[in-house]
Amino acid sequence: MIRKGKIEDIETIMELTKACAKTMIANGIYQWNEHYPNASAFIKDVERGELYVLKLDAEIRGTIVISTFMDEEYKPIKWLTKNDHNLYIHRLAIHPSIQGKGFAQQLMNFAEQYAIENNYRSIRLDTFSQNKRNQKFYELRGYKRLGDIYFPKQSEYPFHCYELVL
Repeated sequence: MIRKGKIEDIETIMELTKACAKTMIANGIYQWNEHYPNASAFIKDVERGELYVLKLDAEIRGTIVISTFMDEEYKPIKWLTKNDHNLYIHRLAIHPSIQGKGFAQQLMNFAEQYAIENNYRSIRLDTFSQNKRNQKFYELRGYKRLGDIYFPKQSEYPFHCYELVL
């Protein structure tokens, strides 16, 4: 089941994203750390009504942010569509114990269906240049890689920006 996230979900979401960060670091992927993702980002996501959670057996096991807000870092990218009526995906996470079972696909299917039903032009996102698995995940879904941005608090390596035209 996918539902909107609530403030009371944030502690569980932080445990989930910390578990994801620990697994990524163990695999040599330094994408998430003590600075990101953080509780204040998730609080803003809830306040804007953009946080969604995946529940399995009454437990939160995944999360995704479906936002209309374009981060400043995205402005230099030559997007495929105009900067008007686009959705942005952030903080997609599935608990490491159930990764590889199609739950990230379910969250992306949900986001893409939401975008189509609400007549958005495209879906945009970024993923870490050192996370080859994520790049393949988005490319197999039809997302086009367009350019790189940097988040110095997260890594010296770039993040690749992707867009799916709807």
